Amino acid sequence: MNTKKVYLAQTASFFWEVVKVVVISLAIIIPIRYFLIQSFYVKGASMEPNYTDYEYLIIDELSYRFNDPVRGEVVVVHDPRDAKQFFIKRVIGIPGDEIDILNGKIVLNGVDLDETAYLDDSVVTDSAPGKRHFKLEDKEYFILGDNRPASYDSRRFGPITYDDLIGRVWIRAWPFDRLAIF
Repeated sequence: MNTKKVYLAQTASFFWEVVKVVVISLAIIIPIRYFLIQSFYVKGASMEPNYTDYEYLIIDELSYRFNDPVRGEVVVVHDPRDAKQFFIKRVIGIPGDEIDILNGKIVLNGVDLDETAYLDDSVVTDSAPGKRHFKLEDKEYFILGDNRPASYDSRRFGPITYDDLIGRVWIRAWPFDRLAIF
């Protein structure tokens, strides 16, 4: 009988240890997942060639609690039409900026936007005719996809608000041959 009691005590002790490990793990993982970082898959061609279909990205949600987005950063935002959907786009305009789009060319605060830091000459820019003007208010951002002809962005739905921001792209984790920290 003593061996049976010992066995039951060991089994109970094992299960108690498993429960403690699970509870501690959840106490660590849940806050990280909901307040610090999130993962996203890229779907669509709007950010090509810099980000392509099925790339796995880690998003830093903490930075924007202390700092505002910076022009040129790649961010994940809520779709303004459907908050359950997300976009990955590049911040082009920040609060106070004036953006003019003249026949597909971006003019930022009266100067042609230099995008050579993240777009090379082989990237086709939007050649849509016409002129549009945007004046960004406090907590408004203008976002564009890198592949302008294939991107649904601020040119169509207007500026986004600070509250639409999820976070900035921090790590490209997949595929491994394109692993990068931003």
